[in-house]
Amino acid sequence: MVGTFWSLVPPIVAIALALITKEVYSSLFIGILIGGAFFAFDAGSGFTGFFTHVFNEGMIKQLSDSWNVGILVFLVVLGIMVALMNNAGGSAAFGEWAKKHIKSKVGAQVATICLGILIFIDDYFNCLTVGSVMRPITKKYKVSREKLAYLIDATAAPVCIIAPISSWAAAVAGFVSEGENGLALFCKAIPFNFYAFFTIGMMFLLVFMQFEFGPMADYEESRADMLETDDKKVTARGTVFDLVFPIVSLIVLCTIGMIYTGGFFASGEDHKNFVDAFANSDASVGLVLGSFAALLLTIAVFLIRRVLSFKECMGCVPDGFKAMVPAILILTLAWTLKAMTDSLDAAKYVAGMVENSAQGLQNFLPAIIFVIAAFLAFATGTSWGTFGILIPICIAVFPAVDNPLRIISISACMAGAVAGDHCSPISDTTIMASAGAQCEHVNHVSTQLPYAITVATVSFLTYIVAGFTQSLGIVASGIISWLVGLALLVGGIVVAKKKFAKK
Repeated sequence: MVGTFWSLVPPIVAIALALITKEVYSSLFIGILIGGAFFAFDAGSGFTGFFTHVFNEGMIKQLSDSWNVGILVFLVVLGIMVALMNNAGGSAAFGEWAKKHIKSKVGAQVATICLGILIFIDDYFNCLTVGSVMRPITKKYKVSREKLAYLIDATAAPVCIIAPISSWAAAVAGFVSEGENGLALFCKAIPFNFYAFFTIGMMFLLVFMQFEFGPMADYEESRADMLETDDKKVTARGTVFDLVFPIVSLIVLCTIGMIYTGGFFASGEDHKNFVDAFANSDASVGLVLGSFAALLLTIAVFLIRRVLSFKECMGCVPDGFKAMVPAILILTLAWTLKAMTDSLDAAKYVAGMVENSAQGLQNFLPAIIFVIAAFLAFATGTSWGTFGILIPICIAVFPAVDNPLRIISISACMAGAVAGDHCSPISDTTIMASAGAQCEHVNHVSTQLPYAITVATVSFLTYIVAGFTQSLGIVASGIISWLVGLALLVGGIVVAKKKFAKK
């Protein structure tokens, strides 16, 4: 079962059960148990080996991993920051300001998209911040939880994967093992990241055309499950400053924290410039350092301005932690499921499929890599893990730096990973988007899936065009591919609107 199609069965079963039963915790756990049983059967370790693998080598090991612990701490700190902003009245004050400037449902959604694009430093930070800020405004204009979750999710990973200064850029750069600058390679690949750009474009199309399809249309029309705001009493002293200051401090200090871990402030030979420091940063540690510094600074400012008392500030600590418990639980189970698939060598099985496809299919290779990256990210719930597997393979298949297929294939790998991550119910970014919008996780997945698949299909066809036009040069190939892709996306949405509008 190791290194074969059986290695993909646990995540597939977990995802299928989650979509069928609409209960994510038990579905993930069943997937974990199946993965542990497969591993124990293959190793001949019996019942004892099964339990040891699931809990000791799986769940406990994942929760003791320094990177994962850093992410969990970051989430808790973000939860506390959100509670502080809400209790200080910053969110309420922003809501009052928004009522004067945002006049419609379209305006509320556009504001959500724009805020999501502006917060490009990290997808977790994006999901939770945009959700907490925009929930009151989107509720006022009757935007469903599911639509808000989609807007958050579609401006998280897709924006981070085309932002040179982000934790995602740093992660991708770290997977480039050869001598060239990994961040420079990332920047070259940005124009061909069709899925990210088309996802952002589709959001604007749907909003301005005031059109929904699939399960999302039902939620938007019925509005039976409307967003709930926190009914706790908030101080009248809170202003928009009490929302803007924590967010700005988070962005600035998280950036400083990341370049600190990358050696920007080191002396002598260990010192690195800003770009290299960001490329070599430890995003997990950097985000913890930056967010914790922002938390202390925010508490100090609130105390000085007498917006909250010290007791009220400390009361936000357990509130923020409790708000993150569902997300932490799902993340823990998702990481454990990933550990089961890793132990079954699912990654090597998929990587072998990519390498075998390189023979005689070079023009189709970007599209093939896109599909395989999407499938791997969907099954494992991780974009970054997919980068680590497929980017070195793309570099090995196309060693020549000036080969257009090299850039296009690496872009296809990143785009496919984001597409799969976007569709997967066990993806941490998808989980965070649900938490940010306070939406039922399975509802978010089921409503987002048709939109993500639509953009993924357009991107797949665009990568076929890019593969066949690469002989014309990287610039010409990019222009032709973009024109074809945009035509397919806009044409598809227009046709879909005519079809579903009749119903």
